Amino acid sequence: MKKTVLSVFAALLLLAIAAAAGDTSVLRPPKGYKLAIVEFADLECPDCARAEPLLEEAARTYKIPLVRYDFPLPKHNWSFDAHVNARWFDAKSKKLGEDYRGYIFKNQPQITRENLRSYTEQFAKDHKLALPLFVDPRGELAAKVRADFAIGQKVGIQHTPTIYIVSDSTRGTPFVEVVDRTNFFAMIDEMKRQVGGTVTTASTAKGSKKVQ
Repeated sequence: MKKTVLSVFAALLLLAIAAAAGDTSVLRPPKGYKLAIVEFADLECPDCARAEPLLEEAARTYKIPLVRYDFPLPKHNWSFDAHVNARWFDAKSKKLGEDYRGYIFKNQPQITRENLRSYTEQFAKDHKLALPLFVDPRGELAAKVRADFAIGQKVGIQHTPTIYIVSDSTRGTPFVEVVDRTNFFAMIDEMKRQVGGTVTTASTAKGSKKVQ
C-alpha cells in the first residue's frame, strides 16, 4: 500500500513538472472549490467518448466540478460544428448542453459531416426544441469554441482528451495531468490529501459542471 501511494505521488510530481512548460494559469478550480477536473475534449475523438463515463463518475463521487474546454482537432471534419451546436444547447441550459455532448459521444461511430445536422435535429426534437436553420448566424458561438481552443494551445495541449486534476493549493502540486486513467481516483485522493481532505466548500455541488 505504501509503495502504491509513493508511486502515485511520484507520478503526480513528474506530470506537474512536464505540464509546467505552458501557460497553466487556467488550471485552477472554479471559485469556491478546492479541487476540480479540467478536460480539453474533442467531440469527434473516440478516446474522449471512452473517458466520458469515468469523468462523470469522478465528478459525482467527489462532488467536484468537471470543467470542459472545447478543443476540436483540425484533423476531425465535423467536430468543430458539433462544438458550436453544443454551445447553442448550452444557451438553453447547461444540462442540455452536457446531454447533447453525451448524445454525440454515444452516437459518434455513426456520425459523419453529412449527417451531423440530422442527429442534432433529432436531439433537439427529442427535447421539444426547434433547431434553427442557422445555429450561429453571427459567429458568436464559433468564437467561443475558438477561444477555448486558444486557451488549450497556451496550456500546450497536444492531444485529446487531456485531463487535469487541479487544486487551489499554493503549495505542493497545484495540478496534474491524468495520463493513466486507471490511476484517476487514486490521483484525486492524493490531491485531496494535499489540500487537507476537504474537497469543496460549496455545498451544492452536483455531478459535472461546465464552466465558461
